[in-house]
Amino acid sequence: MALSPRLQPPPGGIRLTLTGQVQGVGFRPFVYRLAHELALSGQVCNTGQGVSIELQGERTRLETFLERLPRELPPLAQIDTLQREALPAGRHYRGFAIVASRQQAPQRQLGVAADAALCSACLGELFDPGNRRWRYPFINCTHCGPRYSLLQALPYDRGNTSLAGFRQCDACQQEYDDPAARRFHAQPNACPRCGPQLWCETADGARLSGDAIAHALQALRRGEIVALRGVGGFHLACDASNPAAVARLRQRKQRPAKPLALMALNLASLEPLVELTAAGRELLSTPAAPIVLQRKRPDSERRVAAALAPGLDLLGVMLPHTPLHWLLFHEALRSGAGYPQGLAWLRQAHPLYLVMTSANRSGAPLIAANDDARQQLRGIADLWLLHDREIVNPSDDSVISAIGEAPALIRRGRGLVPRAVPLAYAGPAVLALGGYLKNTFCLTQGDRAFVSEPVGDLDCAENCRLLEQRVARYCELLQITPEHIACDLHADFHSSRFAAELAQRWQLPLHRVPHHQAHIAALMAEQRSDAGLLGLALDGVGLGWDGELRGGELLRVERGGFTPLGELAPLPLPGGDAAAREPWRLAVAVLYGLGREECIAQRFAGRPGATLLRMLQQGVNCPPSSSAGRLFDAAAALLGLCEEQRYEAQAPMLLEACARAYGGAPLPGAAVQRLFRIEAGRLELMPLLAYLADETDARRGAARFHQVLIQALTQWIVLQAHQQALTRVALGGGCLLNQLLRDGLCRQLRRVGLEPLLARQLPANDAGLSLGQAWSVLMKLRGPGGRSSDQPWGI
Repeated sequence: MALSPRLQPPPGGIRLTLTGQVQGVGFRPFVYRLAHELALSGQVCNTGQGVSIELQGERTRLETFLERLPRELPPLAQIDTLQREALPAGRHYRGFAIVASRQQAPQRQLGVAADAALCSACLGELFDPGNRRWRYPFINCTHCGPRYSLLQALPYDRGNTSLAGFRQCDACQQEYDDPAARRFHAQPNACPRCGPQLWCETADGARLSGDAIAHALQALRRGEIVALRGVGGFHLACDASNPAAVARLRQRKQRPAKPLALMALNLASLEPLVELTAAGRELLSTPAAPIVLQRKRPDSERRVAAALAPGLDLLGVMLPHTPLHWLLFHEALRSGAGYPQGLAWLRQAHPLYLVMTSANRSGAPLIAANDDARQQLRGIADLWLLHDREIVNPSDDSVISAIGEAPALIRRGRGLVPRAVPLAYAGPAVLALGGYLKNTFCLTQGDRAFVSEPVGDLDCAENCRLLEQRVARYCELLQITPEHIACDLHADFHSSRFAAELAQRWQLPLHRVPHHQAHIAALMAEQRSDAGLLGLALDGVGLGWDGELRGGELLRVERGGFTPLGELAPLPLPGGDAAAREPWRLAVAVLYGLGREECIAQRFAGRPGATLLRMLQQGVNCPPSSSAGRLFDAAAALLGLCEEQRYEAQAPMLLEACARAYGGAPLPGAAVQRLFRIEAGRLELMPLLAYLADETDARRGAARFHQVLIQALTQWIVLQAHQQALTRVALGGGCLLNQLLRDGLCRQLRRVGLEPLLARQLPANDAGLSLGQAWSVLMKLRGPGGRSSDQPWGI
């Protein structure tokens, strides 16, 4: 946060009220040390708003404090706002102290710290045989360790976390009370004498005696699957270098093809597997410690199983982020002479590679509790590595793509939630319930938006219950009372039904926001803007303003509403939702549309092509959709890459990987122009699909599909941008997770003088819908002229 230079403190002292990421990040100990260094008296405490600081001392010293405060913040701290006022007359302090937290109602503008990976100082202690926390799997300090996952209530004090039941021993308490110690007021502080403990259990519930880490590593080396309780929930781990173990994990988890993430000790260990980009290196080493997508090296399968990401050129990799992870790699180096000496081994390439995938049954919520893991992972795991530090707020690993021009967030989870998204202006509290797939919800408070960790797809009853539970949890934790409810326009989504139920129960206005408008509004919220812009939404499917299924649409969106400007020419979906799971159906629809019915039986022998042909001819259960996602599916099926998807977006991912592998020449410009048409605002790509139907080289076809699509979209956008006199273009929807499409489209738009806007703080897919719904409501309430408005969104 930038503060005004040379803030002049009033005589008698000052009171500072700060909001932002100022609790659970070592902020009060930092203030304490700074005040003591400058010989200032006063106090600091947590409040329901954030942190309150009262200071007395010489004017020059107070000025120095105000200058150094934002410049020397602890690594995880962030100041959003700082208010300054004079101390009340007659108040005098002797010395400086950290005092007990003050509850204020209602709680406002309080940031919740995300969980952070182990810091270097704790890592050094973890592997120091002379340290009392040597090999202790729950070591942490004010700069690292669990935060949000432990939090039961605000303010962030030990009594409000799941560590409340662990009374600190004398040595830990002394550190906790010592302003000079790194664990001064570190709320999860613990050691082997007084803190949480780790143990191993077998499938029959027997607890194994001895070193739990050693037992777990032995099981991994035997090719077994270990259920490992981490910070945000359970992982299922196996030896990534053991093809049989990986195959067994896939079979037991019923995950036949979806990519699996890999954990390695350090960057040196990852170098032989993936082509690390500068952005990838940086992201892997951040406190958030996400899974990062990088290009696989051609010979990576000499070291790890090919089945980690079959058919794809990207691999999701991560580094250890908890002491438990580090200890597994440490244990793997133990020999007859004991453990390695010093810390040099931490920088050297390590032979151990581990699959780390979310521990849940397919589609169900992430498992966080020991009893749930024992019950739900029976038949999947061979060994359970458990601990008794309860996980209050589970969250899955964050996932970021770090190839191409700029990183793209794919899943916002551990290490990133529940960071607030700053908004352009304050408004009433809005609860937005998101969509059907990759559901999240959003709560606004003043000029900030809190977007939840992913709930999951709402085709699962457990996820539907989880949504309701987490909404209640967030409202209670953040002390937010919603004043407006928002949801998707599709009334049959569980999130929409739940929104209607809450609106009726609480007697609040309900706002139904069209799907693509929400995608574009999410980008506007990130940009802290409500000024008019052009929006291109490309995704699988969403209910449009007119009740039609859409998935490729151009919109003008601004504070006063939205204007539809055009759409992709629709394709029929034979079998409805089944077409999204089985791309061969879309290929049949394309061939039928091209008048090539005679090719269907030959190309898709063994499938009910004749039945689909009759459905298309009679118009039975073949709803039209302008879906960009289905366009990718059709292309993949026509090129023979994927006829039936075994996980969401498999066909587009295979198509993208195939395109990146092509090293030949692109199509000439004149040929590109013949493969699409723009008529009355509609983009027709059937000529491109006809070209793909005749293509014999899948890699060439995939590359040219992307080339033509990028050029067609660019011309479509430019036409409308000129007509609307707009220069900013928001690019939203799940298709923008495709790196080739995203980078190519941005380059083309910049060349013609337009400014492309991409999602940065949230994923471009449906996980960002809730933010867009909330911001749509706030823009609507502010009205076209900046005033409050009760008018509905209109065209």
